Amino acid sequence: MKVLVGVKRVIDYNVRPRVKADGSGVDLANVKMSMNPFDEIAVEEAVRLKEKGVASEIVVVSVGPAKAVDTLRTALAMGADRGILVQTDEPVEPLAVAKLFHAIAQEEAPGLVILGKQAIDDDSNQTGQMLAALWGRGQGTFASAVAIEGDAVTVTREVDGGLETLKLSLPAVVTTDLRLNEPRFASLPNIMKARSKPVATKAPADFGVDITPRLKTLSVAEPAPRKAGVKVESVDALVEKLKELGVA
Repeated sequence: MKVLVGVKRVIDYNVRPRVKADGSGVDLANVKMSMNPFDEIAVEEAVRLKEKGVASEIVVVSVGPAKAVDTLRTALAMGADRGILVQTDEPVEPLAVAKLFHAIAQEEAPGLVILGKQAIDDDSNQTGQMLAALWGRGQGTFASAVAIEGDAVTVTREVDGGLETLKLSLPAVVTTDLRLNEPRFASLPNIMKARSKPVATKAPADFGVDITPRLKTLSVAEPAPRKAGVKVESVDALVEKLKELGVA
């Protein structure tokens, strides 16, 4: 079974984003970039499926600038077999990404598509659901456990009331939650091997997908500084303070 995995190049989670001076967006100049943490979990899950003999090939896909090839190489060093870069310097919204993945899925015919549940730069949490709808396949989002059983995948997902278990016919779309696994570190030999693994470069036009943004960012600003909290000594003092603030 072929597994298709999506990876995105984002600002490293240890870096504090800076807003551009003109308020037009986030400043990416000289900022450390890395793979979206949820996508690392997706790659790790695909590699584990291959190690179990369930998956035969792992194809990683990224949509973004030319430097996103470094993100693909990281996934290849973790154990993926080949990569596809849909290169564009323009910002791409979740619907356009879902359409690109749909076109690639039709070409590659994977048995399973695994995506991170969201990217930490825009927190949209939309691409997996949109892909499932476009592809007409079942979806298991926020997966905390994944098991392949014949021609079906069982997904345990976290919901407000606890855990929900879904059984989906393959092919299907799964999005990963934080508790699904702990991604491995790529070893130096695997990093060296990843340099020779194939990465195909495509353009959105190759798939007939229009990536023109449907949303316009008017301005971006730093969040307002939070005021320091007040410590109270008793419940009565807490109630009194809430009354002063007009929330009780």
